[in-house]
Amino acid sequence: MRAWAVENPGPLERGPLSLRSRPMPRAEADELLVRVLVCGVCRTDLHVAEGDLPVHRPGVVPGHEVVGEVVEKGTEVTEFEVGDRVGIAWLRRTCGRCTYCRGGRENLCPRSLYTGWDADGGYAEHTTVPAQYAYRLPPGYADEQLAPLLCAGLIGYRAWLRAQVPDGGRLGIYGFGASAHLTAQVALASGVTVHVLTRSEAARSLALELGAASAGGPADRPPEPLDSAVLFAPVGDLVPVALEALDRGGTLAIAGIHLTDVPVLTYQRHLFYERTVRSVTANTRCDGQEFFRFAARHPLRVTTTPYLFEEADRALADLAGDRVRGAAILRIGSAT
Repeated sequence: MRAWAVENPGPLERGPLSLRSRPMPRAEADELLVRVLVCGVCRTDLHVAEGDLPVHRPGVVPGHEVVGEVVEKGTEVTEFEVGDRVGIAWLRRTCGRCTYCRGGRENLCPRSLYTGWDADGGYAEHTTVPAQYAYRLPPGYADEQLAPLLCAGLIGYRAWLRAQVPDGGRLGIYGFGASAHLTAQVALASGVTVHVLTRSEAARSLALELGAASAGGPADRPPEPLDSAVLFAPVGDLVPVALEALDRGGTLAIAGIHLTDVPVLTYQRHLFYERTVRSVTANTRCDGQEFFRFAARHPLRVTTTPYLFEEADRALADLAGDRVRGAAILRIGSAT
């Protein structure tokens, strides 16, 4: 099969990704072998390719927003059948035994493994997934619309929960890419006022089209104090900006797996009046199942920019340069 591999992590201009011929993967007893139809291009893939995240698997195949078709199942698998459409997300395995797993917080498992980082992902014609970590996908969406839901949607939903937005509250969203444009719709469907702050004019236009009350630059002050904020842009300089925009008792959730250094915070200016900063670490399978039920009840407008499989390196470069409207998608198989 053909697959893109991160052979030399580093800046994109040095070409860290290479398209290669690789042996077909084999499904273990508890796994599915999946023919990849489409794979979303996530900012985490960019961090893996450029070496912002430490190498966990040399020559890894990135990609963890996979929609595909089961072509083979392991001997222990009972949940799926050959021909089923499935989704593969970032969280690949957890130990199931630690305090975090037993307490419903498997996203914090110290032995957790991740698709496209610890194991080969979806920038390939075939991949594998443990059956218990594969998702059944909501009806009413094309494959290209489903792919971004598997990370952009899931982590945005987790960030939405972590931000603790009150009923009828005011939410600020910093950065407006794949994840943010889905989270905004979750918030709007829940009766929340959304203010978007991002550097891209095209993204601000999309935010207003989706129903945001305002859209400004990342350093702008929103038109009213915020009850909650979610920072999607991996820019530490925006942490104090977002904190200053919060009302008393407000919460800032930082959604990225990677963030540049945060400037020194002033207690009185940024944190007093019980403002809270919370990080977001992956999502649980329970989050995923809950989010897909939400997506089935509330149809989401998923904005995508498609690329051919052979254009994966260009898709990552466009993502890095804020040239992607919504979510970038690699077309690999015959997607619907």
